[in-house]
Amino acid sequence: MNDMLSAALATAARGWPVFPLRPGAKNPALHRDDHCPRTGPCAGGHVKWEQRATTDAAVIARCWSHKPYNIGLATGPAGLVVVDLDMPKENCSQDAPGGADNLLALCERAGQPVPATLTVRTPSGGTHLYFTAPDGIRLGNTAGRLAPLIDTRAHGGYVVAPGSTTPAGRYEVTDPSPAVELAAWLLALLQPPAPRPMPLRMPGAVRGKSAARAALHAECEAVRQAPAQQANNTLNRSAFKVGRFVAWGDLPRQEVEEAFQAAGEDRGLTVAECRATIRSALDSSARTVRARETA
Repeated sequence: MNDMLSAALATAARGWPVFPLRPGAKNPALHRDDHCPRTGPCAGGHVKWEQRATTDAAVIARCWSHKPYNIGLATGPAGLVVVDLDMPKENCSQDAPGGADNLLALCERAGQPVPATLTVRTPSGGTHLYFTAPDGIRLGNTAGRLAPLIDTRAHGGYVVAPGSTTPAGRYEVTDPSPAVELAAWLLALLQPPAPRPMPLRMPGAVRGKSAARAALHAECEAVRQAPAQQANNTLNRSAFKVGRFVAWGDLPRQEVEEAFQAAGEDRGLTVAECRATIRSALDSSARTVRARETA
């Protein structure tokens, strides 16, 4: 059994789903949507890395016996929140504080100890702190919300798991303590913004012609009712369909984006994931839409 396979199985044995990253790198070794064969796991539509992540030992053995892939750990399905403490960039001054220093300062201001939990050292000298996510709360990824050079990975994100290597070195566990639950004071800092007022969640209130409003309402409901594995694909297709009404001037683009953003978040997609998918779909629709007379 090769080292990467052993490490992947060890991670999965904790109940943390894994998927392959390119050997020696940090990017997924899975096909993109624009290269999807629409066969096998993708027969019903493109399945992304978060849905492909698995704890199935047989599947993992087949995959990692093929190549010495690095190991991606899907933090959302694993029920984890990983705090990523980065090092300052090389062009920064030598006394610039890194993520670990900024976390220490954050803890001191909050009157809280530095959390003790499962800890991994990254090849760049940074640190990953593993926490379990509180029940019933869905957190997304953040960049710098806690402090500079501190990112977090949860739903919609992944980290490179221990045992993986890059040209700079190896991801290694430095504190094997069990992952503890994310502290309440940190959770409060990471909570998403309060829900928008209800009018923004009612597609029927969007200005535009009646047929366009009806289409927007129907497609937003399709997003809300989509199977979990097809949520992003459904959002993309639905926004693309409604995009013609935006191109024809029947619906304001900003309000269409807000309606689909609400529907996507209601279905459980992250804020950033919804925003990127909606904008891409509307842009694509605008480029390909036919004139109203020929549609």
